[in-house]
Amino acid sequence: MSSFYPRRRRAAPGIIIIALIDVLIVMLTFLLVSTTYRNQPAVKLALPEVTDAPKEGGTAGKPPLVVTIAATEPAYYVGSRAVTEDKLGQELRSAVAADAGLNLVLSADRNAPWEKVAKALQMARNAQVKHVRAYTKGGGK
Repeated sequence: MSSFYPRRRRAAPGIIIIALIDVLIVMLTFLLVSTTYRNQPAVKLALPEVTDAPKEGGTAGKPPLVVTIAATEPAYYVGSRAVTEDKLGQELRSAVAADAGLNLVLSADRNAPWEKVAKALQMARNAQVKHVRAYTKGGGK
């Protein structure tokens, strides 16, 4: 019997977009206000403190080439000579040309920026230094 009666079409429910936008703005404002914006280090590093430099030499008993990385400018020292970043790369290439089995010791100050240490390692890799050792030294000890 029900098939003889005409069906009433239901009207689609009206969604009020303005109310949804208002709710989204309130939620976004709440999230922005309640979020803390502070820089936290992702990884806390405790660098080792070593006071003795290695006594082993390169080929034929030669002493290692010591590159010191300081916290202040000039940042790089080859032995006791201050050098620029470009000059350090040249020094490493010429040292490897003179001695293919060169031992390089990077001695970084505790307060030296890690960027400087990474650049020195990259320069050693580019100069094809095969033996690199890195040390830190305590500032002010």
